[in-house]
Amino acid sequence: MCGIVGLFLKDAALEPKLGDMLTDMLITMTDRGPDSAGIAIYGDETTGNAKLTVQSNTPDVDFDKLDNELRKRVKGKVSMDIKDTHAVLSLQADQVAVAREILTEIRPNLRVMSHGSTLEIYKEVGLPKDVADRFDIRQMSGTHGIGHTRMATESAVTTMGAHPFNTGIDQCLVHNGSLSNHNSLRRKLRRLGVHIETENDTEVGAAYLTWKMQTGSTLGEALTSSLDDLDGFFTFVVGTKDGFGVVRDPIACKPAVMAETDQYVAFGSEYRALVNLPGIDTAKVWEPEPATVYFWSHNAAPTAQEKAA
Repeated sequence: MCGIVGLFLKDAALEPKLGDMLTDMLITMTDRGPDSAGIAIYGDETTGNAKLTVQSNTPDVDFDKLDNELRKRVKGKVSMDIKDTHAVLSLQADQVAVAREILTEIRPNLRVMSHGSTLEIYKEVGLPKDVADRFDIRQMSGTHGIGHTRMATESAVTTMGAHPFNTGIDQCLVHNGSLSNHNSLRRKLRRLGVHIETENDTEVGAAYLTWKMQTGSTLGEALTSSLDDLDGFFTFVVGTKDGFGVVRDPIACKPAVMAETDQYVAFGSEYRALVNLPGIDTAKVWEPEPATVYFWSHNAAPTAQEKAA
């Protein structure tokens, strides 16, 4: 079943409230998927720097002096912000690949949750409220974010199986539905050199979009291609550095609702996820159409949509 939320802010005055609003939206969706939850926040960017969000089941051991050890082996400054089982490592963008290799060597139990200049992903097994409280999501600010609460249907209930999935720089995806051709597509993408860690079908969807964008497609074009290349029932919400996109499969049996005002664009699996947003009573509210790509970017026109041919 699963529950999805997304929030794209047009009004910078709301940015300090992003984490708080997303948390409330996701908690409302708890009964759609109570086994694990996650939130992606797009926050501040420092030119030339990147963030690696990592997770450990034994943070007291794995995070102990981790920044000092990395600092000795990579160029430039390294800082670390620990939040419960996650830590955000900030370093030079051109040192990320080296740092990931070093982490595999010195902390083999660490798992990378996200990589980007603005993106941080926090996810764990448990209810949305508990997950949000563990990482103090309510206090986080940002320009946009997406969240997910999961009811597992085809893979184990684990931290790595929780959404969102990050498969490209500053890109992540949450998903409600089930992809029927994920096994064959996973094999194809791996042959093409795309890194996929889990057996979760959603990660395959995320990796597919990353691959399309790395080979020249825009986000809108990649989402449109997914309607032909992905089999099954799905509603996707995708986050990128600049904004987010939404697409539903041609049958569109998974519920979805959107709202737009002068201050934001919001997505929820059900309308009740949106009811506490400011100005919702005068918002434009609609159900996204089947086989239609919607996307919003801070670096382009405020809204756009494409009807698939």
